[in-house]
Amino acid sequence: MNHVRPLVVAHDEVMLDEILRVAAAVGCETERAPDLLAARPRWRDAPLVLVDEQAADGDVDLPRRPGVLLITKGAPDARTWQRAFRAGVEDVVSLPEDEAVLATALADVVDGPGLPGGRIIGVLGGRGGAGASILAAATALAACRSEPGGLLVDCDPLSGGIDAMLGAENTDGLRWPELRPGSGRLSMPALLKSLPEFRYRGLRLPFLSCHRNGDGPTAQAVAAVVEAGRRAGRTVVCDLPRHLDGPGLAVIARADLVIVVIPADMRACLAARRVVNQLGDPTDRVRLVVRGPAPGDLDPSVAAGAVGLPLLTSMPVERQLDREIEQGNFLPRPRGALLETGRMILAEAQAKQVLAA
Repeated sequence: MNHVRPLVVAHDEVMLDEILRVAAAVGCETERAPDLLAARPRWRDAPLVLVDEQAADGDVDLPRRPGVLLITKGAPDARTWQRAFRAGVEDVVSLPEDEAVLATALADVVDGPGLPGGRIIGVLGGRGGAGASILAAATALAACRSEPGGLLVDCDPLSGGIDAMLGAENTDGLRWPELRPGSGRLSMPALLKSLPEFRYRGLRLPFLSCHRNGDGPTAQAVAAVVEAGRRAGRTVVCDLPRHLDGPGLAVIARADLVIVVIPADMRACLAARRVVNQLGDPTDRVRLVVRGPAPGDLDPSVAAGAVGLPLLTSMPVERQLDREIEQGNFLPRPRGALLETGRMILAEAQAKQVLAA
């Protein structure tokens, strides 16, 4: 995190309050100067300078520099643009219309340059009870073995909450719909401070779960969270509903890899075809995982052909895990098939990014 704070030069107290409100929303601390003369010592080295219209009227000769924004009330007029030219500003931001622009500029200071390696993975079941939530959690957990780690996002409001599956329903932290990023941009450091964590064998997995008694996330909120995770270099794994709505489609549109999970039976294959039809035609980034055992000896490659997706892998069930989850413990075996499949999914997502680059 960048500890150099943006400089706010504001005469208008109402405008100052608005700037500070947006800064707080993205977790950005600021430094204030009452006028341009007082701003001179910090003018060159501040990562971002925000100047309101009244302060810009000051007759102070300051060197030109990038990263200066003029903050105005409402749409700027010709006189405002003249002030902007005299002050050498980079852009004019009108509040409240351009609040998202201001939030983005402030969040960029907090986050610093985007880290490499960030990716988004969506996991959904080809039919109910396929084990998509369990596989999503295992994949996010596997991502925590390397820095900066994983982030698990529950996008299915009818699932009962992924926190309950983890045995972490009493862990403090925000759930949907408590998190509503109004600006459309989130700072990952600020987000991590508000989210609960699941801990397993020294690993710490932040997660965002749906609430059992509230609405699910909006498409805008999901997009803000997953993009924040990707910018921070994290692997964001999203547990998606089978019937894709706005939030689910927001993930699909951004995902580097989508995993469809089915049990090894023909009825599941038929159901999965209808699920896959919601994805359009993105088979270059969609893979199938077949979960055994197969009651009728259905070969995984035959199942993949029936669904119409490339097969990533097949995996056996960890029989003791369902019982442990019922007892409030999500304890996949460290060398078991579930975490191994999660590692395969991560490798496939990485390969997709390399090919796309």
